[in-house]
Amino acid sequence: MHIDKVLAQFPKTPDRLLEILLAVQGHHPQQYLPEDDLRKIASYLDIPESRVCGVVSFYTFFSTVPRGRHVIQVCENIPCHVNGAASIITTLGELLGVKPGETTEDGQFTLETASCLGCCDEPPVMRINDKVYHHLTPDKIKAIISEYREVTA
Repeated sequence: MHIDKVLAQFPKTPDRLLEILLAVQGHHPQQYLPEDDLRKIASYLDIPESRVCGVVSFYTFFSTVPRGRHVIQVCENIPCHVNGAASIITTLGELLGVKPGETTEDGQFTLETASCLGCCDEPPVMRINDKVYHHLTPDKIKAIISEYREVTA
């Protein structure tokens, strides 16, 4: 979907910035916000580009670089860290053949770390696109990734 069609779904009010950014990023096949789109969003809302860029750089769920079809974010905040986030990242790295910040060669998965996913009572956690997974173990990770591979095969 072209960005103009996405923007047309929203009123031209700055309080809709987060929703617009999420919608535009979600309609891009590589799950990111190109610089041209950020300029168009700022123009559409009649706000400075610096405000749009500030919001994008603040939230970990936004990206200005192309990513995989499935973006995996693993929480590294204290509760997740002390409950095994490092082993989750290691397991994902081994399964996918990537390090945090990298995308698989087939463009299906991007592995990222996040400072908090808001589930501190159920660590360790990760989010794949919009779905959050709790109380993770290496075995659970293997099953989850297997399901995503089956769907995208």
